[in-house]
Amino acid sequence: MGNLQEEIDLKKTIEISARRFEESPYIERTQTSNMVRGVYAGRYFPMKIDEDPSEKYWLLRQKALIFDVPEKPIEISGKDSVSFLNKVLTREISTTKKGRGYYALACTPQGGIFMDGVLFRFSENKFWYVQADGPFEDWLLAHSSNYDINIKDPKSRVLQIQGPASIEIMNAASNGKIDENMSYFSSDFFDIGGQELYVSRTGFTNELGFEIFSDGFKTDHLALWDHLIECGKPYGMQFSASRAMTIRRIEGGILGNLTDIDTTMTPFEAGLGYFVNMDKDFIGKDALVHKDKRSCLFGITCKTAIPSAKSKIKFNGMNIGYITAGVPSPTLQKGIGYVRFYNPDDWEGKEVEILLPDNSTHKGIIVDLPFYDKEKKIVKGIDRSIPSKPNNIFFDAK
Repeated sequence: MGNLQEEIDLKKTIEISARRFEESPYIERTQTSNMVRGVYAGRYFPMKIDEDPSEKYWLLRQKALIFDVPEKPIEISGKDSVSFLNKVLTREISTTKKGRGYYALACTPQGGIFMDGVLFRFSENKFWYVQADGPFEDWLLAHSSNYDINIKDPKSRVLQIQGPASIEIMNAASNGKIDENMSYFSSDFFDIGGQELYVSRTGFTNELGFEIFSDGFKTDHLALWDHLIECGKPYGMQFSASRAMTIRRIEGGILGNLTDIDTTMTPFEAGLGYFVNMDKDFIGKDALVHKDKRSCLFGITCKTAIPSAKSKIKFNGMNIGYITAGVPSPTLQKGIGYVRFYNPDDWEGKEVEILLPDNSTHKGIIVDLPFYDKEKKIVKGIDRSIPSKPNNIFFDAK
C-alpha cells in the first residue's frame, strides 16, 4: 500500500493505537491541536499542521524549512558486511568510501524493487542504510544466514533542514565547521550544539539541504531541536509538515517507495538502471538479465487540473497507464505527476488524456524527469539564486 500524501489523503484519517508505531522524540516541540500524522517505516511523522502549504513551499524555495522525517537508518556491521551488502544491494559496495552517501536499491529475486535508500559507510565494516518505507530490517535478517554480520536499529531519528539558507544555518549550528565546501552527498560527524552527530548533504526536496541523524538514546533530542531552531531564526527557517516536501520532491523527480516504485517494477522500468551493476552477483540479477531495459515511469504535466493517484491515462482511446502521485507545481504553475505505463515505449512528448477519479478528462503532456533543474544545479549548490513567487497563482499548494 502506498504512503500517499495528496491533499485528499490528509482528510482520510482514522484512530490507531498510539503505541503501535514509533513516536517522534521531537513531538513535544511539533505537536499541534489538529496535527494529522502518517506512518512510514513504522514511525509517525507529521503530514499536516496549522500552516498554509503554499506559504511553506515558498519558504522552502526562498529560505529554509526544518522537517521531522521518518526515514529509518539500519546499521549493518561485521567482517562480512561488504559481501552481505553486495549480495542484497544492486550497486558495488566494495568501492564505497567513508564520508559519502550512495543511493542504493534492493531487489526481490524476481527483479522488482523492494527498497531504495542511501548507504553511508562509517568504517571498513560498518554501514548505515537509511531506508524508505517498508520492512527492510526484516528483509536483511531473512537473508543474513551464513554471513558474520550484525543488523540492528540504532534508534536514530532524522531531521532535514532544506532550502537555500540551509548552509548558513548549518554553519551556525556547527560553530562554523559546516560550510559550502561540504559537497552534495558527503557526510561526517560534527559538533552540533555540543552533541556529536552525523550530518549529510542530502535530503528529499532537491533543494540545497542537510540531514542530521541523532545518536539514539544518547542524544538530547529536544536540546538539539531548540539549538537548530535558534540557529535558523535569523534566516527565517520554520518547521513544516510534509506537504511542501512532497510537492518539491515530485517536482525534483524523487520517487517514493511503495507509492511510485514497488516490487512489481524493475529498476529499469523505474528509470533507475544506472544504480544496477550487472557485473556482480546480487539478489534479483538472474531475473533482471532477461528484463526490458526501457523505462515505464515518466512525468506528466497538465494545465487544467492536478493529476491524482489512480487517475487513468489514455492514448488513442486505450488505457495505457495510471498516475502514481500528483501535486500542483507552484513553480511551473501546472499540475504535475508521475505516470506508470503498462508497457515501455517512446512516450516522452506525447499528448495523452487524463481521466480523474471524478470522471473529468484533461489533456496531459508526457515529460522526462525531473520536471525542472535537470542538471541538479540547485541541490548541488551551483545555482544559489532565489526564485520569485509568481504574481498570479494558478494552483495553490493545498
